[in-house]
Amino acid sequence: MTIDAPLDVRPAAVPPAAVNSLLMAPILPTLLQLAIPNTIAMFGTALVAVAETSYIGRLGTEPLAGIALVFPFVMLTQMMSAGAMGGGVSSAISRALGAGNRDRAATLALHAAIIGLCAGLFFTVMMLTLGRQFYSLLGGRGDVLEQAMQYSHVLFSGAVSIWLVNTLASVVRGTGDMRVPSLTLIATAIVQVAVGGGFGLGLFGLPKLGMAGVATGQLTAFTLGAIFLAWYLASGRSRLKLNFSTFTFQRDMFFDILKVGAVSCLSPLQTVLTILIFTKILASFGTETLAGYGMGSRLEFLLTPIAFAFGVASVPMVGMAMGAGLVARARQVAWTAGAASSLIVGLIGVVVAIWPALWVSLFTSDPGVTTAANSYFALAGPAFAFFGMGACLYFSSQGAAKVGGPVLAGTARLLLVGLGGWWLASSGAPAWTLFVLVGAAMVVYGLGTALSIRLTRWGK
Repeated sequence: MTIDAPLDVRPAAVPPAAVNSLLMAPILPTLLQLAIPNTIAMFGTALVAVAETSYIGRLGTEPLAGIALVFPFVMLTQMMSAGAMGGGVSSAISRALGAGNRDRAATLALHAAIIGLCAGLFFTVMMLTLGRQFYSLLGGRGDVLEQAMQYSHVLFSGAVSIWLVNTLASVVRGTGDMRVPSLTLIATAIVQVAVGGGFGLGLFGLPKLGMAGVATGQLTAFTLGAIFLAWYLASGRSRLKLNFSTFTFQRDMFFDILKVGAVSCLSPLQTVLTILIFTKILASFGTETLAGYGMGSRLEFLLTPIAFAFGVASVPMVGMAMGAGLVARARQVAWTAGAASSLIVGLIGVVVAIWPALWVSLFTSDPGVTTAANSYFALAGPAFAFFGMGACLYFSSQGAAKVGGPVLAGTARLLLVGLGGWWLASSGAPAWTLFVLVGAAMVVYGLGTALSIRLTRWGK
């Protein structure tokens, strides 16, 4: 079986299971085939952040501090467009294809592009008008604030490109094709590093534009990526050809996407808030403790692509099964993906809990920071499995258009970290208790998401 082979075009009377291999193929091998390209692409994207941080560091301390102010909002933009609203897009299209309705799937794709365009414009207006106030609230002052604004103005002036790349990639993923979106994201990452480094540092004879030049790399890369994916979908080379001549606005199409995507957007908000709140709390414990937590959170950032890869791979499989009325298969896909993600992420968590130096020694030799990082991994590392399971099942629930429970599980995690962290800090508890809290919050998130899926009825 070849996952990337075009779907057959057959009469609507033919049962969907007869025309779509994703409805009949063995679940685990199919998930692996779909997840591997996503994993490679997501790791490439994560490494871009590492490369970008590296050459921003060459610009000085103020630019490094400035990018730290902007990063949560960049992450929010990416998570909302790719994972939240993107999941809603893939879910709606895969359910339509599973029901054998190609015309509806193609129309949904055009409505998704409109949503991406509007959301991108919203982020542009919001960040260009309120960005300075946001960064000031996070503690940005003086030259650090100005460096943040240089990066932010250029980047968010092209927020539409970021939203369109992730939206159109989600359209293609909804058909079960993971290869083209992954290759597009890898190419985008390469362009971003080359152009951003060139203009940021003045390499290859290019003018040195500093932070504005670094942001130019991302703006250029995502603009080219959006143009390519739009051409790919319109040219008929994808499994779903867009038909602009027959397009009409249909309210139910927007609702079909937004009933999943809009609710899912709460999840990245919760994630960003959790990071900001916990970072603020840990800052009171000193630089070494905060840096030690930073070592741990950096690994979590690199492990997220694994959960994302399995989760995104499960969306079209779950969605098509739901569209075809195969509810039992949809649930089996979700549990298989969740177990695979939990096993891989959890194994890495156990390894760093036992041998933290494998990771920590890559970044620091400072005794205080090393001690704090070792404590974090020993206490929170074993809970990584629950994080991997919860993050993956969140995506699977998007395929079934049942995201309320996983979002509530994310809310529980946020409240536990926020209220629990505040209570521990105010009562003078040692720093290691906060690391226990992080692990406990992961357990609550994973088990809460699994329980919500177990108790939620899928299907009509």
